[in-house]
Amino acid sequence: MTGSPTVKENVKRVFYVKFLNHPCYLEILGRRPEIRIDKLENDTADAVASPIIAAAHAYQVTSARDELLPKYHVHKELLARAPKLLIVSTGGAGYDTVNVKDCTDAGVLVVNQTGGNADAVAAHVLAMMLTLSKQIIQTNHVLRKGTMHDRNAYMGADINHRTVGIVGLGNVGRRVAKLCRTLFEMNVIAYDPYLDEATMAERGATKVELDELMRRADFVSINCPLDDKSRGMIGERQYALMQPHAFFITTARGHIHDEKALEKALREKRIAGAGLDVWAKEPPPSDHPLLQFDNVIASPHTAGVTREARANMGKFAAEQLIEALDGKRPPRMVNPEVWPAYARRFESIMGFRPGD
Repeated sequence: MTGSPTVKENVKRVFYVKFLNHPCYLEILGRRPEIRIDKLENDTADAVASPIIAAAHAYQVTSARDELLPKYHVHKELLARAPKLLIVSTGGAGYDTVNVKDCTDAGVLVVNQTGGNADAVAAHVLAMMLTLSKQIIQTNHVLRKGTMHDRNAYMGADINHRTVGIVGLGNVGRRVAKLCRTLFEMNVIAYDPYLDEATMAERGATKVELDELMRRADFVSINCPLDDKSRGMIGERQYALMQPHAFFITTARGHIHDEKALEKALREKRIAGAGLDVWAKEPPPSDHPLLQFDNVIASPHTAGVTREARANMGKFAAEQLIEALDGKRPPRMVNPEVWPAYARRFESIMGFRPGD
């Protein structure tokens, strides 16, 4: 292309396995004739998949670990099959299917689409808060069964002026904070070890430690990413700190909270209920113990699944991948520390050095 650096063989190769967030991803990349896109399936024969992986410069990978066979998760084994791979781009804010350390060790840049579905996820949190506090699921159930005799038995509660505790005040968390403050004049407290008090105040929350948040909050909302520090962060001790009228809500990742400990807290009526969009195994089996409680709202990791959010993430992913393949520094890097090693590999493979 006139005015662009020369790319070896004039082809930039991208592959994905089965899933894309939105058709606009292919439309945007399709405007660039030098980009070749290959689609694989989970059951694509290795004889077909191996040369595609070996030639790829970029991998657009789904964030949902249970939608993808383990051999297509990004780890040392896959990276060993992809000597030209430069960029791994996830389909959403999460990167459960990517071993970031393995990528960093291999000089591979990881990018995500953080913020693309933040409005949708924040709205889901509010929907769960209202549905739980108003007992909408319970009343819908008994009304359909014809067993509702006394509406006072399903007395709800207002959420105005209550306290919401947000764990993780990033793209989603700050939107939850804004909705709670502006719509319901709620008191917002938050735990985020990566943000200082002033930054959290700018985002509309008072900084507290996790134990204090669990003790004070009428609603606990988990909105942090899954990493080594957050894995298993919410367990029996944390549930025991919660007030008996409080609700636990998570739209983050399943392994952040202990499902067995939550089941115990609900069974012993230590907390009032829960709203769960994420699970250790997705989707959870229909006989999952947590699905047997009337005061648990369940959804199959669909908080961020709206037409608008999917279009946003498809657009984010395509535009960011084009920037990276053009040698620019992409805006949503998960492992920015890899840049020097990545830049050396990029120059060797693509024939020109990316800008800093």
